[in-house]
Amino acid sequence: MQIATTNAELRDITKMERIGAHSHIRGLGLDDRLEPRANAQGMVGQAKARKAAGMILKMVQEGRIAGRAMLFAGPPSTGKTAIAMGMAQTLGSDVPFTMIAASEVFSLSMSKTEALTQAFRRSIGVRIREETEIIEGEVVEIQIDRSLTGATKTGKLTIKTTDMETIYDLGTKMIDALSKEKVLAGDIITIDKTSGKVTKLGRSFARSRDYDAMGADTKFVQCPEGEIQKRKEIVHTVTLHEIDVINSRTQGFLALFAGDTGEIKPELRNQINTKVAEWREEGKAEIVPGVLFIDEVHMLDIECFSFLNRALENELAPLVIMASNRGMARIRGTRFRSPHGLPIDLLDRVLIVSTKPYTEEDVQQIIQIRCQEEDVTLAPDAQSVLTSMALQTTLRYALNLISCAQIIARKRKADKVEVEDLRRAYTYFMDEKRSVQWLKEQQGTLVFEEIGAGDEEEGDGGVGKGKAKGTEQSKVDGDEAMDY
Repeated sequence: MQIATTNAELRDITKMERIGAHSHIRGLGLDDRLEPRANAQGMVGQAKARKAAGMILKMVQEGRIAGRAMLFAGPPSTGKTAIAMGMAQTLGSDVPFTMIAASEVFSLSMSKTEALTQAFRRSIGVRIREETEIIEGEVVEIQIDRSLTGATKTGKLTIKTTDMETIYDLGTKMIDALSKEKVLAGDIITIDKTSGKVTKLGRSFARSRDYDAMGADTKFVQCPEGEIQKRKEIVHTVTLHEIDVINSRTQGFLALFAGDTGEIKPELRNQINTKVAEWREEGKAEIVPGVLFIDEVHMLDIECFSFLNRALENELAPLVIMASNRGMARIRGTRFRSPHGLPIDLLDRVLIVSTKPYTEEDVQQIIQIRCQEEDVTLAPDAQSVLTSMALQTTLRYALNLISCAQIIARKRKADKVEVEDLRRAYTYFMDEKRSVQWLKEQQGTLVFEEIGAGDEEEGDGGVGKGKAKGTEQSKVDGDEAMDY
């Protein structure tokens, strides 16, 4: 009888993050003088737009540009959203950055203006300072006495600094907190008197020779000087929207986790604004104007644009950055056409930054970065073929082919993606130009709708030219065609 032994399957669990379209971006790729590097932090090309974004960010960090607006305008797949992601990474976690798509405003269960107001208030931070008392020192001795039943515990904690030494009586909660942190004699700890939180800073230098065996993460700290009890300033940063939700009585702070905050009354917001203004005068708090990024901004309608116009004049307004890939387009909710699909009075307020199509070298570098991000090895000739594909079709289509070609290469048990794999993936998946060509070849076998010449002029322009054969011809109203 044979006993079969199989090797245990080992899986790499280190890379658990999902790879997204912009997960390779770490920042804007600018140097100290705000000059754009050719290829840095995942950003390639678009030097002018990146420098403009860097200058705006500098002003945001200095708190000088609140209540203004920017518009990134350019063809599809020229890095508008990528620049916004780079700005978010550069700002860091302390400055609020909210990213929404314009169509989100219509899909929520609240009014459009309420959805925009919540997005605005998510983008404004309040940095609140408060003083707290802490006990900081080196633990000399911990003595814990348990009763015979073990129900009650009492204890004494001796703490010293270089100048003084004190004994504290401990209650049950404090004993549990100390044992949870595994505090021993010789550790240097801080205890927050208001919350009772115990933090272990490290071991005292005086005890460094007491033990032969120590862990690699053992940190040695000097014994603190001065008094044991000290006053310390703690800084919290919360957004105005979080303060709104916590103070709305119907929801309470649990709504922050549920996500369903509902509509918040304007009276409550006015009270919070008044209170925040008081804190600012007293020096307890300061306003941190953040960034609100609205992608596909042409999808908003005339009511939302009117609201944005008014909201940007408010003293509590963040920097609003918008992105649009439209040329001359109809403003939703009206019959008028305007540049980028935005009303002229709003365009007058914004700083417009244009993005341009990528050059061949830029496309090649972007493909290399995406291959590194997706753990795909491309053969040199396959890389040049994919670059030419991106120039003939679109960059997004070429980037989507990387993973598809890798799967085809794995099927033939190859480590590298060759030209043949790319060509096979190219035949499986059509790009936009080949799709249009295929539609023309169908000669009326698909169900088409005809758009009249008069309706086409009223609409966006380029909704669809020429007549197509179909099973049923129907006229489409200009408004309906555009909204569709």
